[in-house]
Amino acid sequence: MKIKPFAVEEWMNAYEDHARYNIAETCVDSISLDDLFKLCGTSRTEFLEPLCSRRLTYGDIIGAPALRTGICKLFRTLRPEEVVTTHGAAGANHHVFYSLAEPGDRIISVMPSYQQLYSIPEAYRADVQILHLLKENGYLPDLDELRRLAVPGTKLICINNPNNPTGALMSTEILKEIVTIARSVDAYVLCDEVYRHLTQEDAWRESIADLYEKGISVGSMSKVFSLAGLRLGWIATHDQAAMRQFLSHRDYNHISCGLLDEAIASLALEHCDVILCRNRRIVRENLAVLDAWVQSEARISYCRPQAGTTALISYDYDIPSYDFCRRMFEETGAFITPGDCFEQPKSFRTGYACDIQTLKSGLAAVSCFLRTLEEERK
Repeated sequence: MKIKPFAVEEWMNAYEDHARYNIAETCVDSISLDDLFKLCGTSRTEFLEPLCSRRLTYGDIIGAPALRTGICKLFRTLRPEEVVTTHGAAGANHHVFYSLAEPGDRIISVMPSYQQLYSIPEAYRADVQILHLLKENGYLPDLDELRRLAVPGTKLICINNPNNPTGALMSTEILKEIVTIARSVDAYVLCDEVYRHLTQEDAWRESIADLYEKGISVGSMSKVFSLAGLRLGWIATHDQAAMRQFLSHRDYNHISCGLLDEAIASLALEHCDVILCRNRRIVRENLAVLDAWVQSEARISYCRPQAGTTALISYDYDIPSYDFCRRMFEETGAFITPGDCFEQPKSFRTGYACDIQTLKSGLAAVSCFLRTLEEERK
């Protein structure tokens, strides 16, 4: 199978480990096990002793019961048997396409978005149609265009909410309109929801799995819960035909997740409210810092993110985004992601959920580089 290089991941792999100011990171400031125990009010000894004595055999094949119960707390209507655990959200997205997509299937995907949502089905020789999200529309989908693309026989509509890289957030009303369109052609809706719950306001944000009988939600422990090192995610759906396909295909490439990872994730989800409280505070305080910085730079603009941890920032300089980001990294140590990784020229994606001092120092370094570009314009 031929597949396009994964642009954003190749960029991160090449530079992330050597960054002085990593403001490309998309997870909320990561925590250690000791941090997790403190947040949850859990005894380190009482948690680790029984875990250390367990035989390291396969974990629960379809996911530890406590973990699947914990995942269900993030939804209104989900039952544990409607959850499949995976190796991260990346594994979940791939597994959905691996299980459902066939050559010739009409699959609609938004762009910009995480590249998996269009490059994987394209590699499976599906009929991939792109629904472009435009800055002038706040990076929200044009529903009339979606209706045009959703012809009878459409297999999947792929969305990302909150959006990566822009931070745009579809309202419940928009999601319900997408469901109506999908239902009219009997299509699944796959929604990558890895940033769901990281909102700037306290209101509950709906999942596609709760809104639609053929909705498929993908999530993980990485972004929202600051535990990317677990490499643990899930697929959630009410649709039993899809679930049977996920479980059948899982035997070929997955078998089970790690029992240690699932035990830690179960603890985190048991206390998800306290972790969400911490992480919402971080994204809200840090977005205020980012917003003030954007307003202070004359040649910088963006649509202010409504949720998630990332922002897509446009710049008014005549330099391609790869050159822009590479030069800045080499000259200042500030690390951000080129907009061209998302097919968005003259822009860059920044993550703003790192520790606040790294964010402030990183943005100051970006400003320093912008002054250099100003001097070169003279």
